[in-house]
Amino acid sequence: MNEVVHGPACCLAAPLARRGHLLPMPGLDDEEGAALPKGLPPVVDAHVHLFPDGVFDALWRWFDANAWPIRYKLHTPRVLDFLFSRGVSRAVVLHYAHKPGLARVLNEYVAKLCADEPRLIGLGTVLPGEPGARQLLRDAFDAGLMGVKLHCHVQRFSPDDAALHEVYEECVRAGRPLVMHSGREPSSPAYPVDPYTLCAVERVERVLKDWPTLKLCVPHFGADEFDGYARLLERHDSLWLDTTMIGAGYFPLEVPRRLYELRPERVLYGTDFPNIPYAWDRELHKLLGLKLGDEAEAGLLGQNALTLYGAH
Repeated sequence: MNEVVHGPACCLAAPLARRGHLLPMPGLDDEEGAALPKGLPPVVDAHVHLFPDGVFDALWRWFDANAWPIRYKLHTPRVLDFLFSRGVSRAVVLHYAHKPGLARVLNEYVAKLCADEPRLIGLGTVLPGEPGARQLLRDAFDAGLMGVKLHCHVQRFSPDDAALHEVYEECVRAGRPLVMHSGREPSSPAYPVDPYTLCAVERVERVLKDWPTLKLCVPHFGADEFDGYARLLERHDSLWLDTTMIGAGYFPLEVPRRLYELRPERVLYGTDFPNIPYAWDRELHKLLGLKLGDEAEAGLLGQNALTLYGAH
């Protein structure tokens, strides 16, 4: 498969010279398939972003300037048509709020989408510490949302901040998973705070110890602290990881194979669609190439996500 690099004037390894920050990165003109390969078990994309049009547009402007060129600038109806028409069976919908007052609007938006499209598993969000955060989460769960998404880099918090306690309490009370971008990468100097001062595997371990019944999913395999998250996966039965973008062979990071094999029932396939700089099925083909075995593959591609969210 031929890949043509375009975008920011940098090679793949160059950003590593800046305190480990991976961004910005170039786009790839790699080939894309018309559909999922035949014969696969049901495929659940456990990491899909959906926002109202204006939020999507603003997000894409930031990505184009500071992260990578977005290949699929599709608003919500076209995102859903794109994925489902190509054979994806379910999608977990994630979003996040970067300022107070936005979470309720976004939660209501996603709850309506999920009410209209049963193939969606929608998560809510909240800005940790904002007024009424606890009630926002209860309202989101009452509206049918199946978990919470938080992003340390964008929302400017550390996993062990006290402001997170009410979020953890509400997730435990409702038995709903939390997806939290708590790895240091991919990070950008354009973030208002340095993710390396916020995020560390030790901070996540404190959360797992203090909240042993909290179902926590860390995206991107916890990049870039892979060995540390492997240790956490061994020690804690409440931790899941997703492969999102790190399994695609796009970043200059070496993912240890044992992260896939250590506890295969705790790893989810996700893409970050539509906010990606390469072919929609690139990550899927990379994962299939690992030849993990039929049972592990079926779990990775879909069943593990359905189990985590209690979906059928």
